[in-house]
Amino acid sequence: MAISIAKRKFGDVQGREVTLFTLENENGMRAEVTDLGAILVNLYVPDREGRAEDVVLGFDSAAEYLGNGSFFGATIGPSANRVGGARFEIDGVTYTLDVNDGPNNLHSHMDKGYHKQLWEAETGEDCVTFTVRDTDGNMGFPGNKELRVTYTLDENNGLSLHYHGVSDKKTILNPTNHTYFNLNGHKSGSIEGHQLQLLASHYTPVVEGAIPTGDITEVAGTVMDFTLPKTVGKEIGENFDQLLLTQGYDHNWVVDGWDGSLRQIAVLTAPESGRRMTVSSTLPGVQFYAGNCITPQTGKDGAAYKKRDGLCLETQYFPDSIHQPQFPSCVFGEGREYDSTTVYRFE
Repeated sequence: MAISIAKRKFGDVQGREVTLFTLENENGMRAEVTDLGAILVNLYVPDREGRAEDVVLGFDSAAEYLGNGSFFGATIGPSANRVGGARFEIDGVTYTLDVNDGPNNLHSHMDKGYHKQLWEAETGEDCVTFTVRDTDGNMGFPGNKELRVTYTLDENNGLSLHYHGVSDKKTILNPTNHTYFNLNGHKSGSIEGHQLQLLASHYTPVVEGAIPTGDITEVAGTVMDFTLPKTVGKEIGENFDQLLLTQGYDHNWVVDGWDGSLRQIAVLTAPESGRRMTVSSTLPGVQFYAGNCITPQTGKDGAAYKKRDGLCLETQYFPDSIHQPQFPSCVFGEGREYDSTTVYRFE
């Protein structure tokens, strides 16, 4: 049994050709990734009847991903999520980032971030590795940096994302993948009927602007409790301060028992299609974002995407951890290399 790999042109960006790589196993699962932004463009997964459908939101062409205000499928870097005040300090030196989310920084930079860079690509037997290099001071981040992301497909319907990053100065390295999943198919409408379990008994509450308070709070007895499987839409409209601040679920959950090993952190099920996705990760946090702010737009195959038509499970170091010494540190470089793995497995 072997994984087949093919590639084809996906368009042109700034006079350079963009390539789409297809990884396919013998079960009919197919992942298509591009060197533009190391983006996961398509992911075909069989349902309970064996019918394969594309379960991730996105676009039909490379050019459309140069907009992509919702970050569909993107590899975010060097810093995913939010940095409060769009500035931070390392070893007494202050660094200033793009102010692009109220007074804060979100996902490094809307136009210069790694999700809009053309990465180098190299194929292996069952994988594609993308590499991006970044200069000291670009987007405000210190250090000459290199980040590699390897997408690997296996015969057990697992898609693994392995990240490795280095820097010659201490810097924030906190990449993530921003894929929006809809296990009924990317054009099937709302994900509020999906069932989600998060193996996380705590989360990091936020203030206005979605910046964590610094507290690590128990989910028990609140609408934030997904320790047992729960329908996403069941309590998303409740009059609960955390949901009101972010228009629904858009928070970081703290993985139970985190020790840096690969462990299961989430299970997502679509009762309608019968598809089930487990998420495993080596990282301490996962941002569950229910797609509350997807603006109405046209996606792949002419699909009309709107609010909550997809959800994200972004594995990560906690948001704004650069300002919270009690959170696991997202500072890497000068000998501390970034390395993480996340696996999305389907059945």
